[in-house]
Amino acid sequence: MTSEAGRRPVGADETRAANRSWWDAEADDYYTEHGAFLGDDSFVWGPEGWTEAELDLLGVRDGMTVLEIGAGAAQCSRWLARTHDVRVVASDLSAGMLRTGRRLDVRAGAAPLPLLQCDGAVLPLADASVDRVFTAYGVIPFVADSAAVLREAARVLRPGGRFVFSTSHPVRWAFPDVPGPAGLTVSQSYFDRTPYVESEAGVVTYTEHHRTLGDLVRQVVAAGLVLVDLVEPEWPERNEAEWGGWSPLRGRVLPGTAILVTERPA
Repeated sequence: MTSEAGRRPVGADETRAANRSWWDAEADDYYTEHGAFLGDDSFVWGPEGWTEAELDLLGVRDGMTVLEIGAGAAQCSRWLARTHDVRVVASDLSAGMLRTGRRLDVRAGAAPLPLLQCDGAVLPLADASVDRVFTAYGVIPFVADSAAVLREAARVLRPGGRFVFSTSHPVRWAFPDVPGPAGLTVSQSYFDRTPYVESEAGVVTYTEHHRTLGDLVRQVVAAGLVLVDLVEPEWPERNEAEWGGWSPLRGRVLPGTAILVTERPA
């Protein structure tokens, strides 16, 4: 079977089908590899290791209704349910990732979280029905149309509500995705938005899509949201872990994560 990886155009349907299947198959191994770093009920914004308890970017307060998209095993939602008096729903495209989340509920002996399998760009929720929407590295890099995700988040938010998302910092696209010194040398144009695609025997099995920082800001504005903050978290001294292309070496000289804090006008 011929395996290929590189950058080429790929559509929304192929992207959705490939990434759903990839995360279904990867769910157990992903938790085995990263579960200790993510915790079972911790809210980590990215590979740098900064948490919502430290940053309070989402600004959740008791009594709110919260939706997580691209929740994976729902660690972030589980933390919110444990630390706040809120109604929280965790959603993901992948049934495999949600099954992992349900196993974590059972193992913890906690009340099961509401889990919802859906596409982050097509949310089965009513208009103006939630106070907060968020995703920590879920959805945005893995959809062909991130503008649609922002429009959906804006639609389901109540006036004054907040949507916060973290994603790979766009500048990383110009560098090789390796943790060592080779990852410090530009290898392609930051402005080349051609998706990264993996395939087997001509069938797409995984994709990631690139937007520049300006693209993301324009999508925020086009969705009718207001950009409240743009956080580029620095690599903390406490974190010596490598995660894919993220590492202390690169993280101390290049931004690895971008967190956009947005609000629907009241």
